Amino acid sequence: MEGGQEGGQEGWMDGRRAGRRAGRMDGRQEGRKAGRKRALRRCGREAAGMASVVLSEAEKLYIVHGVQEDLRVDGRGCEDYRCAEVETDVVSNTSGSARVKLGETDILVGIKAEMGTPKLEKPDEGYLEFFVDCSSNSPELEGRGGEELGTDIANTLYRVFSCENSVDLKSLCINPKEHCWVLYVDVLLLECGGNIFDAISIAVKAALFNTRIPKVRVLEDEEGTKEIELSDDPYDCIRLSVDEVPCIVTLSKIGYRHVVDATLQEEACSLASLLISVTSKGAITSMRKVGKGSLDPESIFEMMETGQRVGKSLHIALQKILDEEENLGTSRPKTEIPS
Repeated sequence: MEGGQEGGQEGWMDGRRAGRRAGRMDGRQEGRKAGRKRALRRCGREAAGMASVVLSEAEKLYIVHGVQEDLRVDGRGCEDYRCAEVETDVVSNTSGSARVKLGETDILVGIKAEMGTPKLEKPDEGYLEFFVDCSSNSPELEGRGGEELGTDIANTLYRVFSCENSVDLKSLCINPKEHCWVLYVDVLLLECGGNIFDAISIAVKAALFNTRIPKVRVLEDEEGTKEIELSDDPYDCIRLSVDEVPCIVTLSKIGYRHVVDATLQEEACSLASLLISVTSKGAITSMRKVGKGSLDPESIFEMMETGQRVGKSLHIALQKILDEEENLGTSRPKTEIPS
């Protein structure tokens, strides 16, 4: 990675660690602030995630007319994704990591498994925490909207993973009511070239697939005191099943038709988009409209059908890549981010 990106990633991880050492929510916030001081410039995007690209009326007309003919500017059809690059196990000091490049969009996800206390309402489960950093040195990402966009993306991820079957949270429980694994999912937006929600969801699923959690034993002495013992064997670990982890398919309405994997220019021509989270079996787990425009019921049903169809194909292609990455083993060079 280039030096600028490495510096941003270093600040990103340093800030998270500073917050965790504090051991409380305000400590996490302070950690995030510390990370942002060392990270690159904040992202300047609207909270809805739409693009801020200036196009002439002639350019917009050209894009809209092309979409009506199922021929986009880059030669794709309306239901085609751009070429995607997926790489797992890219950061050495994480429990799991992945980097996804979807066109010009570049996403890095790191997952750290740390022990915590189960939530009161779910005493026999672990849980996931999401943090999205939109710091970047890209000109189109300058401004003051990065924090709002990061919060918006994180809230979308919470909604997507609120489905009980997406991740087996019970497997993250160590000792009911006392100890569990907390998966801190950190998302770093390195570059934005459109369709960031889909790219982030792909990267999160890839990182979860790559995550390895140490096996532990709960030891109890004669006085009833419980101790946690972690396995010394790095290969003695828990792997998460990602079969039910959904991916987001964003369908952008342009003219009378809709497209998937919109570029920044296409997003500028769309007044409304539908974010659909789809499992590998084609089940829709959540849905959300973004943008100022409206969608009629007929368009929504058509977009849902497209989302299911495209989502299933996306999962198949992603799983094939993940299996290939798994076969490469652990001998690949990794980026190490200093503590």
